[in-house]
Amino acid sequence: MNLNSSPAELSKRTEFDVELHLRLIFGAGSIGRVGQIAREVGGKRALVVTDSGIVKAGHAGKVIGLIEAAGLEAVCFDRVRENPDTTVVDECVAAARAAKADLLIGLGGGSSMDTAKGCNFILTNGGRMHDYWGVGKATKPMLPLIAIPTTAGTGSECQSFALISDPITHQKMACGDKKAMARVAILDPELTVSQPPRVTACTGIDAVAHAVETAVTKKRNETSLAFSHAAFALLAANFVRVLENPRDLAARGAMLLGAAFAGTAIEHSMLGAAHSAANPLTAHFSIIHGQAVGLMLPHVVRFNAVEPETARGYEAIADSAETLATQLEALLKHAGLNRSLTELGANREMILVLAEEASKQWTASFNPRTIAEADFRAMYAAAF
Repeated sequence: MNLNSSPAELSKRTEFDVELHLRLIFGAGSIGRVGQIAREVGGKRALVVTDSGIVKAGHAGKVIGLIEAAGLEAVCFDRVRENPDTTVVDECVAAARAAKADLLIGLGGGSSMDTAKGCNFILTNGGRMHDYWGVGKATKPMLPLIAIPTTAGTGSECQSFALISDPITHQKMACGDKKAMARVAILDPELTVSQPPRVTACTGIDAVAHAVETAVTKKRNETSLAFSHAAFALLAANFVRVLENPRDLAARGAMLLGAAFAGTAIEHSMLGAAHSAANPLTAHFSIIHGQAVGLMLPHVVRFNAVEPETARGYEAIADSAETLATQLEALLKHAGLNRSLTELGANREMILVLAEEASKQWTASFNPRTIAEADFRAMYAAAF
């Protein structure tokens, strides 16, 4: 790992500025440096990619003001939608071209950062999103990207993948390229205080799922495990704290850093079957991703723990796999999230379709225990 301190050591700091696979800046008030950082990466005309909620919260205006105070130009694209598809990416590309942007800033949740990365692919390399489905398909350099999360969830700020949906099939396309990685990620916990409680709950459980899944995937390695374990420790200790006291800035910071570390682990080790099972639920029933993946995760943990090596992987972050599964269910309950598909209005008759689609998800191939369509059917049935 290209850093002076381990993830566990960084977890103890209240602020830092380190080089990982990107420059990671953490600390309350660190957003105040965005203008200076924009200049450092060579930007003159920035497109701030965000959503209307972030604009209403005042974060977009603050970022634009700081960029303009540094002597640069800034334009706001605020039409990002949850689970962005190719349509919104195309709209963002048009806005970037109109602004003659030479710098992109993804401000908000994972959807904002995914949209910014998707825009970067097409703006610099041409074509359409489908052309970049897979890994390493961009042939030309991309614009510098600054990622500024306002939620502690996806960890997209630390990943080189853009997850963009096909508007017809609703299939999520994972478009990855090292050139798409943000140059700098700014983690300022003050920006996360404005999250509504349900957003805090859903994004938080998503981050927990990332830490759990990356700890056992087939691609796990020394680097990913260091980040997975540090992420889980931060998230497990602070999720309930931030739900009970949303203005607890230390807990907010720990969640934000935990999400970023879990995102870094994904970059090195990918995800597993819980995410494969969650995506069809979002596509067919519009269940929020964090809710979907959090509901399916305990079932996946119990399925995977049949294999001793994977069980030991879970024991590295909890006393046992069953203790972990029970802990995850308790977090769902505390967050006020549903714990059955019946409660969420899903249709049991769709199990065959859901299982077929889940088995074809890319992340299923990284699950530590080989998982087939029949296994997904059993898990969905249990989740009802």
